Amino acid sequence: MPSNVDMTSIARNWRLDGVQVPTPSDVVAEVFATDVLTLEELRQRLSKPVWRSLLATRDRGAVLDPAISDTVALAMKTWAMEKGATHYTHWFQPLTGSTAEKHESFVMPTSDGSAISQFSGKELIQGEPDASSFPSGGLRATFEARGYTAWDPTSPAFIMRHSNGATLCVPTAFASWTGDALDNKTPLLRSLEAIHSSTIRALRLFGDTESQRVESTVGAEQEYFLIDEEFYYRRPDLVMCGRTLFGARPPRGQELEDHYFGSIPDRILTYMTDAEHQLYALGIPIKTRHNEVAPGQFEVAPIFESSNIAADHQQLVMQVLRTTARKYGLVCLMHEKPFAGVNGSGKHVNWSMSTDAGQNLLEPGETPHDNMQFLFFCAAVIRAVDLHQDLLRICVASAPNDHRLGANEAPPAIMSIFLGEQLTEVYERIVSGKGGGSKKSGFLGLGTQVLPKLPQHASDRNRTSPFAFTGNKFEFRAVGSSQSVSFPITVLNTIIAESIDALSTTIEARMKKKQSFEAALLEVLKDTYAKHERIIFNGDGYSGAWHTEAERRGLLGLRTAVDAIEHLHSKKNTGLFSSYNVLSSRELEARQEVFFDLYFKTVNIEGETTEWIAQTQILPGALRHLREMKETGVEIAGVQRAVTEMTGAVNALSDAIVELRAQNMELGGDDVHSKSIHMRDNVIPAMNRVRVAADALERITAHDHWPLPSYREMLFVK
Repeated sequence: MPSNVDMTSIARNWRLDGVQVPTPSDVVAEVFATDVLTLEELRQRLSKPVWRSLLATRDRGAVLDPAISDTVALAMKTWAMEKGATHYTHWFQPLTGSTAEKHESFVMPTSDGSAISQFSGKELIQGEPDASSFPSGGLRATFEARGYTAWDPTSPAFIMRHSNGATLCVPTAFASWTGDALDNKTPLLRSLEAIHSSTIRALRLFGDTESQRVESTVGAEQEYFLIDEEFYYRRPDLVMCGRTLFGARPPRGQELEDHYFGSIPDRILTYMTDAEHQLYALGIPIKTRHNEVAPGQFEVAPIFESSNIAADHQQLVMQVLRTTARKYGLVCLMHEKPFAGVNGSGKHVNWSMSTDAGQNLLEPGETPHDNMQFLFFCAAVIRAVDLHQDLLRICVASAPNDHRLGANEAPPAIMSIFLGEQLTEVYERIVSGKGGGSKKSGFLGLGTQVLPKLPQHASDRNRTSPFAFTGNKFEFRAVGSSQSVSFPITVLNTIIAESIDALSTTIEARMKKKQSFEAALLEVLKDTYAKHERIIFNGDGYSGAWHTEAERRGLLGLRTAVDAIEHLHSKKNTGLFSSYNVLSSRELEARQEVFFDLYFKTVNIEGETTEWIAQTQILPGALRHLREMKETGVEIAGVQRAVTEMTGAVNALSDAIVELRAQNMELGGDDVHSKSIHMRDNVIPAMNRVRVAADALERITAHDHWPLPSYREMLFVK
């Protein structure tokens, strides 16, 4: 960095001049879902027979009638052009973890030299992107390029706006010519069918004959960092890797605990309001916004939606947060650990199940010990998490998330469930046969008559648990901030569907032997909890004692992403996904290959970037400082000490760079599994040694010779 550039001054003097900001007064009443082709909007544009046919597909899973496609396409095109759209795109979620789109114009030339607007039913239902250009895990070779996108009528079309126009986005699935799922949406939709079928079966046992549809529902929180773009573009590690590969801890980080829920700076709040305005227009029900724990860290969260729509919306949340930040001279970082020494970012997935009548099946009610239906579904979740710890760990496994999981800021890589005192007591009473009521909630006095008494929950919250019951839902806290929520939801839907079926089968077998439903249910609850109570842990998941205790209980300790991914294509998991038609053995094996490949490439890029920055920026800057000190005069005692310290630090960095270069050149094998192991066991430790040496140098190198913006600048200058 040139010494005459004052980046702090550049960032400090940034102003909102010329930025078009929305008027907040009309956000909810006039803006919400205005860029979404809602059911009501579509109903008004379709005939009753077409509307009923489409609704049957959307709400009851009926096969889409191809005969209505042209009519629906015309209505969709007309609406989009009224909104200013000139193009349409099939918007899908390949195995990259993000979204993909190829824009097609509505304009079609005619034989007389003019043009018309056109969007046919065929174009709505099916597109054909190049399948070999996306991760496929071997399902598609380069010469086998054909793939298809297929319209998902259960997720509404929407308008994405840009500075000079708008595009109609049609949510779609993505599959190969051979019919294999190449995306995250297809298995998610299949898993929704699994959870529906299993749960309806169970509800019938409880005498519910009215519910016709059950869906899993999700509300996904999103944590992220914001830094000034002046800093971002002067940090090659952030540009290339999304996280800082170097950076000495500043004297102040998050120790004062003053950022969490603190007053939001005006520049940031204006940005948040703008982003929310866009998200409201897209029909995304954003509910909360606040400062998170680390300096420069923030969070946004919506209310619950159907899982499929929630997954689509989550991708849009990330996209809007990123693109809007640029208007304000900011960059939005969604890496799980962009800065060492302060909290990383997660994406807490709040999961539940709801009937078409709006009944939350994980709502305990006022007396959970009497609500046997709730206890049944909760027991199914307990069983699922215990039996499929590996899948829950796998679905959050990535190189970025390895930096976060297990640290004293995020749930450990060991899967466990927090139930809380009340629910734990209920199940323990069932197992012991004691029966009776559970701990009741009361009111919390605050020591003064001025303040009201607050309703006190029967159980505390536990933010150290990876999978916690939080009143009427389970919160899966291990999901990484940058990843798609689709695969974690798919896993949850599938494993819980399997558990619900297993418990239902046992109850049905007991009833065939003339046992009453109530007696059979009680025995199933008792047996299930007794067999799987090892997965319940209500204590401190950050403590070292828990790791020892978890090992004693026989829980899996899959420390790294590589450790976890190795279990994906196991016989157990292949049988599970195949039996519910969620993922075939071939599709599951392909995803394992993709996960290994992504891990290898991510760490490989980081390793080469670390070597490059250290060799061409940090080392030269340190040498310039060393030369200046030597020119000052080595006869000065203080200079001699500084030169000796600096020389040792420079040599340590140089030696570490040499070692890292050797590891970068050795890829570790011919397949991505072997390469991933090499990255984990050799490249990452070598990178860490380079960082330790570089961070030590940062603390003793003159500021005007240090080539990178510091943590002090990036985290605190807003």
